[in-house]
Amino acid sequence: MKRFMARTVLIVSIAIVSSATLRAQATRTWVSGVGDDVNPCSRTAPCKTFAGAISKTAAGGEIDVLDPGGFGAVSITKSIAIENDGALAGVLVSGTNGIVVSAAASDVVTIRGLILEGLGTSLSGINFTSGGSLHVENCTIEGFNVGISFAPSATSSLYVKDTIIRKNTTTGGGGVLVKPGTSGRADVSFDHVRLEGNFFGFRGEDRTTANIRDSISNGNATNGFLAFSGAGGTVQINLESCVSANNGASGVSANGAAATVRISNVTVTNNTTGLNSVNGATIASFQNNRIGGNTTNGAPNSILTQQ
Repeated sequence: MKRFMARTVLIVSIAIVSSATLRAQATRTWVSGVGDDVNPCSRTAPCKTFAGAISKTAAGGEIDVLDPGGFGAVSITKSIAIENDGALAGVLVSGTNGIVVSAAASDVVTIRGLILEGLGTSLSGINFTSGGSLHVENCTIEGFNVGISFAPSATSSLYVKDTIIRKNTTTGGGGVLVKPGTSGRADVSFDHVRLEGNFFGFRGEDRTTANIRDSISNGNATNGFLAFSGAGGTVQINLESCVSANNGASGVSANGAAATVRISNVTVTNNTTGLNSVNGATIASFQNNRIGGNTTNGAPNSILTQQ
């Protein structure tokens, strides 16, 4: 009887702990500049940091910013949305990554309305290694080695909209680096993105397809937009209604036989070289672009017919 009662007490205790754990994870949590991570992250008792809130937020849930503050670096391993509307909210780090995404193959991560500041000493503003998709909206990312490093280990998607990525100036780094792992593939979509004053603007490598529209790559130390096929993997960048200007190397560049950039309604001006295709790469034009005012303008090596 005593053994039976002890076993019953143990089962009830486990159930109580499990129930408390489930209750502790809410679908929506809150952070505040005057919060505390010992809180439950409710609206009336918010947490202080994103790292404190994420453990109390259920997979597929949302962390919301209640008022202005700096909310610290965070590692994301599940579907989550970090959302800010209106408040001055950011992640300030030195010598490390701002946000790390290492999630499951079907997980969706959204980062919206944040300022990520790396003080010129940090690694990546957002470092993505795995997950289904990453959505970055209405953010500013500056002062890192790389603004966004997107290096998926499988097939993943990157969506960036209404975002400024600037002053990521470390040699070898830059604005956005898309570099899938050997088993990875990246599908990228940009809409109204500004890449300004970085070491490079956008660089897509093997097994990358990028559709970029209504975006600007300006004042970067090297290339504005680059498709680079270093290991023979296909790279395709489609530029629509974009501007690439005042870059220290090429406005639009393609390198490697499996690299293709297609340009439509694109302005390329005031770069050292306007269009630059090397090592068998292709820059294909729909013949509605404006290439001029560069030290060397260059030219497309393939013409596409508009239909």
